[in-house]
Amino acid sequence: MKGTFSKMIATGMIFWFFSDQKVKRQLAELFALLAVPVLAMGGNPQPDPSLCGPYPKHYKEIVWNWLEGMLVDADSAKIDWEGDPKPADLGRNGKHLYGWLVNFRVNSRNRFGTYTGKQSHGALIRDDKVIQGIGFGY
Repeated sequence: MKGTFSKMIATGMIFWFFSDQKVKRQLAELFALLAVPVLAMGGNPQPDPSLCGPYPKHYKEIVWNWLEGMLVDADSAKIDWEGDPKPADLGRNGKHLYGWLVNFRVNSRNRFGTYTGKQSHGALIRDDKVIQGIGFGY
């Protein structure tokens, strides 16, 4: 059965095993090519918190007030907070944009009156104001 996939079901998960060595080598090379840029970037280390302004103690209220102007039906919004604010630099091309990043998921009604489902978003806060939103396509 050279060059074919065999299936094995174990503990509710499907595992695919490649029987052809050439396919295994090609997949390893593909993985290596995809992993190199990620490893080269080294991730975005957190900036020094002193560059981000004062910690937003009332970040939920700050984000909620900002969301009221962003969402079609803010009163229907259900927000799941994903941790406390963390120092972040969302700048690009060598320019810095420091602040405190808050990640959250929100489910609210759209202009058709139906719930959108939980959508991941973020807000960069500096000096008790949202200076940039993340995950809003409009």
